[in-house]
Amino acid sequence: MKNKYKLSQARLDQLKEELNYLQTVREKEVAEQIREARSFGDLSENSEYDEAKTEQGKLYSKIAEIQELIDNAEIIEITSDGDAIGMGYKVTLLEVGETEEEVFEIVGSQESDPRIGRISEDSPIGRALMGKHAGDEILVEAPAGDLHFRILSAEQR
Repeated sequence: MKNKYKLSQARLDQLKEELNYLQTVREKEVAEQIREARSFGDLSENSEYDEAKTEQGKLYSKIAEIQELIDNAEIIEITSDGDAIGMGYKVTLLEVGETEEEVFEIVGSQESDPRIGRISEDSPIGRALMGKHAGDEILVEAPAGDLHFRILSAEQR
């Protein structure tokens, strides 16, 4: 059974655009690099040719990776269960005992980037938030110890 990758429609559209670019523009550029390197003569001692072939391998690998994501994408349906937190929500949290608020957006695993506040529903915080409401307190089991948060607000994006 193939893995399914949870993506928003916007992320799927971005991947399709990137795939199109790689298969058209970038593939032609790499092919031209290989043609040019071949013109330098003996391929056995031609570092430009080796570099171009390596670049081609990386390109085909990236194309295959993106194609895998597209082929097995599961579009996140943002559903509303009252005001229960789910995929596509932007949530403001305050760790109990702290003063600085943290804002997270709950996204699919292929879109998560904790550095910019985008967390997967499969992450410890994401799992703890699912189905909760503004005003609730949650317990997040983290490797460094349990963390307690109060949900200050939750809005559907």
